[in-house]
Amino acid sequence: MDINEIRGILNELSDEKYKKNVIRLGIPKDKALGVRTGDIRKLARKIRTDHKLAWELWQSGVHEEKILAVLLFDKKDITYQEIESLMHDVNSWDLCDHICKNLIIKTSFAADIIKSWSKQSSLYFRRAAFVLMTAEIVKKREKIEPEQVELYIEKIKECANDTRPHVRKAISWALREIGKINYDYQEKAILVAYELIEEGKASAWVGKNALKELETLVKVDERGRLLSSDSKMGRKYK
Repeated sequence: MDINEIRGILNELSDEKYKKNVIRLGIPKDKALGVRTGDIRKLARKIRTDHKLAWELWQSGVHEEKILAVLLFDKKDITYQEIESLMHDVNSWDLCDHICKNLIIKTSFAADIIKSWSKQSSLYFRRAAFVLMTAEIVKKREKIEPEQVELYIEKIKECANDTRPHVRKAISWALREIGKINYDYQEKAILVAYELIEEGKASAWVGKNALKELETLVKVDERGRLLSSDSKMGRKYK
C-alpha cells in the first residue's frame, strides 16, 4: 500500500464532526482530517511496519498521518536521534502521549529518555518524560524495581513546580500510577502528595490533584493494580 492509497483511505474515513474535536486539541484546521484513532489503528494493522513509509507520512504534517506513522515505525531500528526529531514536531498533548505509549516505551532507550527529558524545559519533551513513567509503571506493575520508583518520585518532586497544565497533569498522573501499584506504594504516593502541598502553589496543585484519586484506591480482584473506588470496577469494593 503506497502513500496515495493510504491518503485515499484516510479521506474516506474522515468525519467533519470528529474533526472539530481534533481542532480543539490545537491542531490547525488544514492539518486535521477527523479520523478516529481506532480506525487509524485498524489501518496500521493492514499496512504493518514500514519505516520509510512512516517517515513519509510523518513529514506531511497532517495530524492523522502522524498518528498512523507512529504505529508504522520500526520499534527495534528507530534511533534516539529519530525519536528526538519526531518530538520537535509534536504540537499537541495527544500526539505526545501517542508517541510515548506506542513507540518510545517499546524502544531499548525509554529509561534514558525519562531521565534526560524530565530535565528539559521544552513543554512536550518534559510531558513525555512523565507519560513514559506512567506507561512503564503500568507495563511492569509490581515487577517494577523499587529503585526505579524512587527515581520517578525524585523526578516528580523536582518538576512538580512546573505550572504548565500539560506538564503538571502528567506529573500528577505519574504519581497516581505509582500509588496504584499496591497499598505500600499508595501510602508512599500519598505522603509525597502531602509533601508537595507544602512546597508552594504549583507543587500543591500536583499534590492535591493526585490525592483526589490516591485516597480512593481499592484492590480489585479482576485487576493487577489498585483502582479508584469511584471507577466502574472499583465501586463495588467501596
